[in-house]
This record gives sequence, structure tokens and C-alpha cells, in this order.
Amino acid sequence: MFDRQVHSHTTKKIREVQTKFFDKKQLKKLHKSYFYSQQNRFFCFNPIYCMSQKIERPVLSGQRIKTRKRDEREKYDPTGFRDAVIAGLEKTDGDLEQISKYLDIAGNKLDYRRYGEVLFDILIAGGLLVPGGSISQDGEKPRTNYCIFDAPESMESMRNHEQVFVKLIRRYKYLEKMFEEEMGKVLLFVKGFTPSERIKLARMTALWLVNGSVPPNVLLVLNNEHLIKDGIALEFLLELFQTFKQEKGIAYLIQALKKGGLESKLMDFFPPNKRTEEYFKQVFLDKELNEIVKLHKAQASQEAKRELQQTLIDDINDEKAHNEITADIKEFSARNNIPDHEIIVIIWSTIMSLGEWNKKEELVTDQAVRHLKTYCTLFQAFASTDRSELALILKVQEFCYENMNFMKAFQKIILLFYKTEVISEEIILRWYKDGHSNKGKMHFLEQMRKFVEWLQSAEEESESEDEQKNGD
Repeated sequence: MFDRQVHSHTTKKIREVQTKFFDKKQLKKLHKSYFYSQQNRFFCFNPIYCMSQKIERPVLSGQRIKTRKRDEREKYDPTGFRDAVIAGLEKTDGDLEQISKYLDIAGNKLDYRRYGEVLFDILIAGGLLVPGGSISQDGEKPRTNYCIFDAPESMESMRNHEQVFVKLIRRYKYLEKMFEEEMGKVLLFVKGFTPSERIKLARMTALWLVNGSVPPNVLLVLNNEHLIKDGIALEFLLELFQTFKQEKGIAYLIQALKKGGLESKLMDFFPPNKRTEEYFKQVFLDKELNEIVKLHKAQASQEAKRELQQTLIDDINDEKAHNEITADIKEFSARNNIPDHEIIVIIWSTIMSLGEWNKKEELVTDQAVRHLKTYCTLFQAFASTDRSELALILKVQEFCYENMNFMKAFQKIILLFYKTEVISEEIILRWYKDGHSNKGKMHFLEQMRKFVEWLQSAEEESESEDEQKNGD
């Protein structure tokens, strides 16, 4: 009885609302709800969801879901791929032109995208490489002789094999990244190869570096303990460097080393018990790689200078006395063969980097003079030669030119160094005459003109006085 009353009342209310507010089109969009009470439970029925629909049948667990044929992925089978490639290579009888044609056509049937590294294993070593550098012996024909490792060592042979790789990668561009990854793996296995195979691989790697097939930083994988301790990494690099120099020239070799980040790591490839400057020099000079010795010296010098600068900063921050700082610098420079004319430039750069400079040009000059005055004794200790004095003036000129707020400070800084006997008048006059830099040349010469004229007149007066004394 209660259910009927609720139903009747709800239906009546809905009809009143529908008649008052909605037309027929709106009524079709109206979501009507009926509420019923039965045994203290409420149910809501929406007409949209009460439409006749096909009820899904329950699915038994474990039912196999069918996939389209195109979505099915074949089982990874590098051995099968190897067998197919080797069978094709054997038909070419080792003719490199025929090998290139075969590889070009085979790419339409064989999955190079999936087995790219396997393909390069075969072309380099003749078969599937396994960890350690050996060839997998699975199957009836696990290896082919038509590969780099079985080719003659001559550069003519190496260049011909290079063209096979160039044509292949040019035809299938997606192999570029795979080849780079492959070389990282192959170079790790170099210990497992024979000495002859290492020579061929080193020469081919040089050719690939020259033509851009692999980046120079791939050589960093040779910085591995098990390759270094027996000298294998060093022998490989020496052969590679010689080939690269022969093909492209030493300038490009130096450029490649810098690009690959190897210029500062060359000593790391030497066995630990042979990491001396003398042995390094001897090894590269014997291979006529003198420029690499120069590069190494320059890198070692730069590293030493950075270390010296940090030592100076630490000493200043620790508020050490200037005589202690001077002693530390002289000890360090003697150990690393850094001359005074380079040290004084480092001192200038370090001291100026510690200042917090005012942005106003009219205030920064006095601020700089006060700051530098504190360190004049430090400058004096290393302004020991004419060359170091001139180097300091040129560094001040360069600094003022590159920092526009200091353009008007040049003359006062030089005057400070003159008064504190860091720089002599002879060096100032030499700088003014022909020793200056072209950076801001006219501006700085004009700043110094009156001071130089005063120095020249004082020098003339001194000379005339000496002549009078000599005459008397």
C-alpha cells in the first residue's frame, strides 16, 4: 500500500514539472527517475540505462584472446638471421661489389631493424660475437671468411671494405645508431681478438672516424682496466692515430680528440706502472705523433693553472700572509714548470675575480685601486722579469677592454703598479711605443699619453744631469 502511494505521488509531481517547464523536445532529453521504497531499500532507475541491451556473457578466465596476424612478433632468432646472411655472402665469392649489392637487396627480405648488430658482427668478425670476443659456434656454418678480420691488412683493402659499410648505412639510414652501439661493444671485446685482427679493426675504426660513421667519443670505452693493464688499449690507439693522421692529417686528429673529450685523458690509456711524462713522450715521438705530445703538454699546463688558481683562492680565503702565499705559488710553479709571466697573469685574474664591483663607472676605478693595493706585494714577487711586467700590463689592458666599466680605470691601475714598483718605467714606455695590444689601443694610449710624456721628460732631465756631472 505504501509503495503504491509513493509511486502515485512521484509520478504526479513529475508530470506537473514536465508540463510547466518543458516542451516535447526537452522532455525527450529529460532524465526521469523513479524512486521506490521496498524493505527500507531505495532503487533508482534511469530510462537511458533501462533500455533493452545485449547483456555481455561472462568470460571464463584463461580464454585465449586472438591477435591479428600483423601484430604477432616472430621469435628473436639471431642464429637464423646469421645463417641467411652468411649463405648470401658465400654466393658472392668475396667480391666486395657483389657483397654490397647483396646487402642492398637482402634488406628488403631480412629484418635489418631487428638484427642490425648481428649484421655488423658478421661483416666485421665473420659471425656472431659473444662476450669475450669469440665467435658463436652454433649451427653448421657459424662463420664466413668474407669479413674485415679475414681481409688483408693493407690500407687499400681496408678502404674497399669501408665502402661496403658506407653504402649499406647510406641505403638503410636507421643502421647509423646501431653501428655506433655496435662499435662500443666490439671495442670492449678487443682483448679477445688476435693481434692481426686488432690492427685491422684499429685501421677500420680510423676510417670510420674520418668519414663520420662513428663519433670520436666511442674510443672512451677503451678506458677499461682489463684493456689498459696489458697495454692493449694503448697499442690500439697508437695504430688508430697513425692511420687517422695518414688519411686526414694531424690537425683533424687533434680536432677529433678534442671533440671526443680524449685530449685530457690520453695518459689514462697507459698501464698504471708506465704513467710518466717521459714514457708518454717517448711512445708518441716513436710513432711520429709529436703534435699529440704538444697537445698533452698544453692540457697538463691548463690543468696545472686551474689548480694553481684554486690554490691561490683557498690561500686568500684562509687569510694567509702574502709571504706564505708567495711560497706556496713558487713551490707549485716549480713543480709544474709554470713561468713567472704566466703566474702573474693568473694572480691578476684570480684577484680580480674575488672583487664585487660597483656597476657605476665613476665609482669602480677607486674601488679597483683600493682592492689591488692590498695585493701589490704579491704582484712584486712575480714581476721578476721584463716579460712578466709586460704580460701584466697587457692583461690589465685586456681586462679593462672586456669589462666596459673599467675602461677609465686603466691609467690609475698602471700608475698604482708604477708607484709600488711592480712595473718599471722602461716597460711602460715599451708598452706605449710598440708593446701594446690592439684591444682598445687608441683609448688606452690616450689615457697614458700625459703620464708617458712626464716619464720621458723626467728621463731626459736625468740624462742631462748625468751629462753635466760627467762634464764636471
